[in-house]
Amino acid sequence: MRYGVNIPLPGVPLSDHAPVLRELPGLGYTDVWTGEAAGHDGFTPLALAAAWAPGLRLGTAVVPAFTRGPALLAMTAATLAEAARGEVVVGIGSSGPPFVDRINGISSAEPYRRVRDTARFLRRAFDGGTVRGRFDSFTIDGFRLPHVPRPRPRVMVGALRPGMLRLAARESDGAITNFLAVQDVPAVVDALGPERPDKELVARLYVCPTRDRDYARRLGRRLLVGILNARTYAAFHTWLGRADVLRTGWRAWAEGDPERAAAAISDELVDDLLIHGDPEECRAHIARFVAAGVDAPFLHLLPAPETGGGPRGALSALRALAPAR
Repeated sequence: MRYGVNIPLPGVPLSDHAPVLRELPGLGYTDVWTGEAAGHDGFTPLALAAAWAPGLRLGTAVVPAFTRGPALLAMTAATLAEAARGEVVVGIGSSGPPFVDRINGISSAEPYRRVRDTARFLRRAFDGGTVRGRFDSFTIDGFRLPHVPRPRPRVMVGALRPGMLRLAARESDGAITNFLAVQDVPAVVDALGPERPDKELVARLYVCPTRDRDYARRLGRRLLVGILNARTYAAFHTWLGRADVLRTGWRAWAEGDPERAAAAISDELVDDLLIHGDPEECRAHIARFVAAGVDAPFLHLLPAPETGGGPRGALSALRALAPAR
């Protein structure tokens, strides 16, 4: 089983990550993943991880397919793969207007086509050939990587609903998902279709290792209220059958009352979507995701009162959650 960590860790400057990352392989962690929205970029933290903890698998989960041109994305991933001593995964996704249109001034129109075309382009580029031709969402007038790293970077797609999950299975090496419950995993696996046995399912799992359930639920509501009211995640959870559970919160959010929207998120839903409890409880919850069909869970660590902040607190939490224990 693969078992990863999301970086940057909460409250830890990138320059202070080295001692934490160096200890991860000995604890049983195999992967380091990043995301990209409006804070840290998706590749610089992985480049530091390649230098500080060689051998870990490095992955983006995910970078938008819109905000880098296809060739630049291929060059960036290939450069990281050349520097790393382990496998590199380029996870791409559609992102959305808040991070594409509003802060980058780029149109996010036709997200399905853009993600599909970028996945096709990257796979051809990583095979070492010249990529040339008209795609639906862009035209490439000849691109070739001068040095194709080995092992070849893998391409995965950030996917929530059946259309993008099927795209991930057909056009990439696997799917990356998040903000789901254990009982949702079989539906996601089923949506991957007949290619599923050869495709990897990666899941970002939000983990707060604390025995203070009130604290964890307050933190969970603050985290989830914006997510569950975002268009893509509202559609995701509607597909998963939660529309009736979430409708009151959606109405409050639409009326401009985020506090009432957060209060409408039940304890049960927080407990399903946010892993919390003592380390044994958290590891058992993670194990249920794996048993349900997740191939590679990776932990997005949230601050907990018991561990405190900074590199020491993050390392304490990761030691407690480590699979090698």
